[in-house]
Amino acid sequence: MKRSLLATCLLLLMTQTHALTLKVATLSPDGSAWMVKMRAGASEIETRTQKRVAFKFYTGGTMGNDKAVLNKIKIGQLQGGAVTAGSLADFYQDAQVYTLPLRFKNFAEVDYVRSKMDASLSKSLEQGGMVNFGFAEAGFAYVMSKTAPIPSVVELRKRKVWIPENDPEAAETLKVFQVTPIPLSLGDVLPSLQTGIIDTVASSPIGTLALQWHTQVKYITELPLSYIVGVLAIDQKAFNKMDAPDQVVVREVMSRVFKDIDKQNRQDNLAAYASLLKQGIKPIKPNPQELLEWQKSGGMATEHIQKAGLISPAMLQVLDGHLKAFRANQKS
Repeated sequence: MKRSLLATCLLLLMTQTHALTLKVATLSPDGSAWMVKMRAGASEIETRTQKRVAFKFYTGGTMGNDKAVLNKIKIGQLQGGAVTAGSLADFYQDAQVYTLPLRFKNFAEVDYVRSKMDASLSKSLEQGGMVNFGFAEAGFAYVMSKTAPIPSVVELRKRKVWIPENDPEAAETLKVFQVTPIPLSLGDVLPSLQTGIIDTVASSPIGTLALQWHTQVKYITELPLSYIVGVLAIDQKAFNKMDAPDQVVVREVMSRVFKDIDKQNRQDNLAAYASLLKQGIKPIKPNPQELLEWQKSGGMATEHIQKAGLISPAMLQVLDGHLKAFRANQKS
């Protein structure tokens, strides 16, 4: 009996020694579709690894914005974050390629380009030190305004425009658009809309509803400003503390979870867009001349972003090559 008790204690000690809890932060609120799927995946991982790997989630931005989360990962306070891919530029410069302004016209273009580029972007992020499990669509960001419709770049210049704090790509874009932005944290956007500090935001339909911004805006410009994807990024050093079989389990489960989230978010964004219109937010469609103005400004902004060193010429060439091929095939 003594030997049996000793063996049990040793087994428990070994299990505790090899247990790893990954502390992961996200802006997504608890109870959201994203978090429901993430928690289900984490529960499956904990079961299949016999509790050698567990996840502890900090939701709703309690650990700060993406930049704050990534800083906490660097010092070991967190081991991961569910963040936008564009925020990972410090680990891989071209991670923000999908968010370039006015590059995509529709979801068909997005789907084609992502089928060609997702795998290599994911691999490059990992080489930069961030293990990930693919990308999940956050959706197109649209310009939404409180005080007046914005069909043109000229009208945008008259507005008090929000950008996320510490977002150099957005800052460079609006510099070219000749707009002086107002940088704010995500949590400050709603009260700033309410008080008039800002009157214009750019967001996905899902984000607009989840963050209650739809209660403060009256117009939405029917033009995809940028395309956003999310990623679950785990620090490579923390991931390497797992035994190889446990790594396989985590990759298999979370890759499946992210494919599910990616698919569900497309449907949810389309439904959210329709919901915004049903709630009285008026769609604003730029005329052909205004559309050309938007596209010209977007192209100039991308060129400026490249010259600022925020995206590599080679990656821009790859993206544009895929878009050119897809559009040529659509015309034929």
